[in-house]
Amino acid sequence: MTTPSDTQSLILARAATRPGNLALPLPEGLVGAAAKMVVGKMIARGWLEEVEANLRRGEPMWRETGDGHGTTLIATEAGLEAIGIESVVASAVASVRRAKPKAEPEPVQTPDDSETVRPVAIRAGTKQAQIISMLQRPEGATVAEMVAATGWLAHTVRGSISGALKKKLGLPITVEKVEGRGTFYRIG
Repeated sequence: MTTPSDTQSLILARAATRPGNLALPLPEGLVGAAAKMVVGKMIARGWLEEVEANLRRGEPMWRETGDGHGTTLIATEAGLEAIGIESVVASAVASVRRAKPKAEPEPVQTPDDSETVRPVAIRAGTKQAQIISMLQRPEGATVAEMVAATGWLAHTVRGSISGALKKKLGLPITVEKVEGRGTFYRIG
């Protein structure tokens, strides 16, 4: 497997923190032919994908296709995996991107006011990634199982599910009660 360069890693890491894994804007100073070359290689390796830009949401355009339409760049699951975001988490983030948004996310200004982003990064090997993988199992997971796996307290697990996973990442988490097992959660 090809390892991304420093510039490619920076583009993918920033995309992982943006809503919808948007790869734009590119790092400062990466313009013109250099930008086209880097992006072209990343598209060829399957790390970036060119999709139609939603101009109503204010998505930045990579190139114009005519009639006021344009394309933007998004990081793919393969791109996120290339920088170390494990496949379970990458597929969860990608499924969030493909889902129809219920409401526009609230943007957050970066400290230097250079761009407006909404952080959604999930690092591999974290307790949050562990919870997401447990919730993706067909049988889901109970709060007690997640407490045992993470070492967190029950209220922390429930807060993580409602705050970080449902609100910030927009994951569709369902809750079911089964006789003998109790209440369990799962994605989907």
